[in-house]
Amino acid sequence: MAVIYVARSVQFGKWASDVGLSKHVFKVGIADEPVKAVIEAGWSGETDWTLVRREEAGDVTEAEALDRVGRKEKPIEALYYPRLKGAVGLFKVSPSHVENYFLVSRALSGDSETAAVRLKVTDFANYLIAIALRRSDAPAWSLTPR
Repeated sequence: MAVIYVARSVQFGKWASDVGLSKHVFKVGIADEPVKAVIEAGWSGETDWTLVRREEAGDVTEAEALDRVGRKEKPIEALYYPRLKGAVGLFKVSPSHVENYFLVSRALSGDSETAAVRLKVTDFANYLIAIALRRSDAPAWSLTPR
């Protein structure tokens, strides 16, 4: 059974922030169970990757999922950063996109709560999985123009 997962590394986030990307960088991928073994292997020379969230992928392939996420968020190109060592599926996620996603989802569901959204790491993961799987609660249009 294939699952889509979102992982993050604190050390990789610090490096990404130092080189001008963002501290909000995540790895998205699809793998067979157990995902923990895949994540423990690490990417980009870091071994402190942790699983943030996983969900059944259904019939979505990894290439399709990465393409869908790549349309909304900026992929980190391995050609520009040799430290990535060819890793794919690493994305720089804009907090404003995640916040807009939750505000629009709330508005479409009829929830009139106008409280400010305080983003957590799991919110980023939920957002990435929703756009990768293109679930019904995910808007089909881009939330913020690039």
